[in-house]
Amino acid sequence: MAIDPICKMTVDEKNAKYISTYKGKKYYFCAPGCKKTFDENPKKYSK
Repeated sequence: MAIDPICKMTVDEKNAKYISTYKGKKYYFCAPGCKKTFDENPKKYSK
């Protein structure tokens, strides 16, 4: 399981519909709004 970096919800990587890749790492999101927020400023939310 992955943690949505925006809202901190748990996301199943196998069934995730919303995924972004930043600097070679995949980030999984629970909803399109969380993905959009991340995509607008990935440096702020990536670790």
